[in-house]
Amino acid sequence: MTIKITASEVNKLRQTTRAGMMDCKNALVESKGDFDKALDFLRKNGQKVAANRADRESREGVVLAKVNNEKTSGIIISLNCETDFVANNQDYVKLANDIADIALNHETLDSLLSADFDGMSINEKLNEQTGVIGEKIELKEFKRVRDKYVGSYIHAGNKIATLIGLSLKFENANELSKNIAMQVAAMNPIALNENSLAPETIEKEIEIAKEQLRREGKPESMLDNIAKGKLKKFFKDNTLLNQDYIKENKISVNSYIKSVSANVEVNSFARVSLI
Repeated sequence: MTIKITASEVNKLRQTTRAGMMDCKNALVESKGDFDKALDFLRKNGQKVAANRADRESREGVVLAKVNNEKTSGIIISLNCETDFVANNQDYVKLANDIADIALNHETLDSLLSADFDGMSINEKLNEQTGVIGEKIELKEFKRVRDKYVGSYIHAGNKIATLIGLSLKFENANELSKNIAMQVAAMNPIALNENSLAPETIEKEIEIAKEQLRREGKPESMLDNIAKGKLKKFFKDNTLLNQDYIKENKISVNSYIKSVSANVEVNSFARVSLI
């Protein structure tokens, strides 16, 4: 006996899973019109495809930052795939946005992957979509910032996203946090300031500087002083508060912050990039 699958049944399954029309129709045919069995069919097919593509590189995707309504907590996620073609698909971007909304209520990547997504876990949803799309899809990054005021920035194309945590909420907090978040996106600092750097990082830079000076023929007695100068340059280039402010490079980021408010501090930042 042939089971007739209606267009409305196919559409309902598409709305639930975002799978293609033919994938949904085939799933309903295989499950003899049973909606729940059709869902299981798509999920199991996704698991098989996911297993087969587990060793693939997922360097493309969508990076999003979201902040809660109170502006006190924000997250960044990176939903990765294999090709830019998939990353630019509106359904894929919507999936990333839906996951980012859920991420606001979770603290760890493991917790987020286990979270409910329309009756299945996010991890199951990603396996399902891997089967539907035919590419490896994975939630690769999850970062959070909490503070008195949290601002965000997403670079055009959804390839870089940043968060900034400010020590207080004030009238110009939105503008300040966005400008500093743009700075982080553009200049990719490795730490907030020199005091935030791990001692081993500083020691490594000093040794690199000394080795460069030795190769230039500088006497050993001069190496410490010259290396200290090079270390200051390293701080200026690589720590957020010491960097030149990109919108006015005659001043530092810290000077810009103090020009907006003498009382506010940048306490933390986060950055995720696919570039």
